[in-house]
Amino acid sequence: MTLSAQQVRKLNRIIALAQQLIEDNKSARMLGLNGAANKTRIRRTGKELVQFRRMLKGERKKGVPVAELARKHGISSAYIYMLP
Repeated sequence: MTLSAQQVRKLNRIIALAQQLIEDNKSARMLGLNGAANKTRIRRTGKELVQFRRMLKGERKKGVPVAELARKHGISSAYIYMLP
């Protein structure tokens, strides 16, 4: 199977785009821009959990947006809304 010059150029362009996507994904992971790539779960128990929940409730009463709290503390917005 022989390829024409135009087909070779198109294939080279596809390869270059694929390589660029791979590099962009690697750099996003290194910078922590890829959401799940750098997240580690934090398990809070006992007194620490009670203190964390009180802090969240207090910040909500001060008017801090739920999305901002969730992003800052690495928790879901549903968890914040669930708090009594």
